[in-house]
Amino acid sequence: MSTKSPENLIPAEEAARPFLVAALYHFVNFPRFESFREPLEAICRENGIRGTLLLAHEGINGTIAGSDHGIAAVLEYLRAQPEFSGLMHKESRASAQPFLRLKVRLKKEIVTMGVTDIDPQRDAGTYVNPAEWNDLISDPDTIVIDTRNDYEVAIGTFREAIDPKTKSFREFPEWVRAHPELKDKTKIAMFCTGGIRCEKASAFMKKEGFGEVYHLKGGILKYLEDVPEEQSLWEGQCFVFDERVSVGHGLDEGDLKLCRACRHPLSPEDLVASTYEAGVSCPQCFDVRSEEDRSRFRERERQIALAKKRGERHLGE
Repeated sequence: MSTKSPENLIPAEEAARPFLVAALYHFVNFPRFESFREPLEAICRENGIRGTLLLAHEGINGTIAGSDHGIAAVLEYLRAQPEFSGLMHKESRASAQPFLRLKVRLKKEIVTMGVTDIDPQRDAGTYVNPAEWNDLISDPDTIVIDTRNDYEVAIGTFREAIDPKTKSFREFPEWVRAHPELKDKTKIAMFCTGGIRCEKASAFMKKEGFGEVYHLKGGILKYLEDVPEEQSLWEGQCFVFDERVSVGHGLDEGDLKLCRACRHPLSPEDLVASTYEAGVSCPQCFDVRSEEDRSRFRERERQIALAKKRGERHLGE
């Protein structure tokens, strides 16, 4: 009689990509957010979780990674709080821990737009499920807007989507106000990585007088997970804010790297450019950095390499 080893009982995907990544956010009135930071950080550390969680009066936002058991324990703890009983999250997997450390931070906003008097809980636009998204954005009466930043859009977006070319989400309201012609179309459809930015952006646009405002439920990540590649209107890869850098259809890890000097995603072509030096410069930042900056970055890389030889992790990594 044969017996199976414990390794053979582990699902193939979990064995190949053992780290579970959970992206989550929830808009809610949360006045006790400051006192919640320490217990939340404690439960994350107890379960070996890394990543970033942001807490503010308006709720929670973040992405964390760890073992399946550890992620389940943190999500169970969050949903046990009355404010987060309805918390939704999205899962993907990683072959290596995609975060270097754990950060639980207090913020004024869980996603920074800098506009007061908007309430995504009450005023957000209409959710559109991934299965219905293609029909909406293919409608000639629909304007499709990518609410992410320029470096994210550069590696992938939906066909025919408008790129506001913003450097940060704070610039989005100004961009909308500078383009009154947007109101010439009947419908506005917006999307972002996980859904949080376009949820807030949709509430802002409704406040600005736009009527039919829609946003992709679960964001690009949910679309790439649910919609088969052969039916997809997505082109390129989706930037993610962790060491995976990007994901593609099926949420498979992409082939991009990250410039440690400017944090921009780098294509295989960027990595062989004359202006690329690991941890020091890349084609995106070479012309805007001084030689003094590059000398400082080289020293940081040297210290990181020395720390690795000692079996330690350098704080600048």
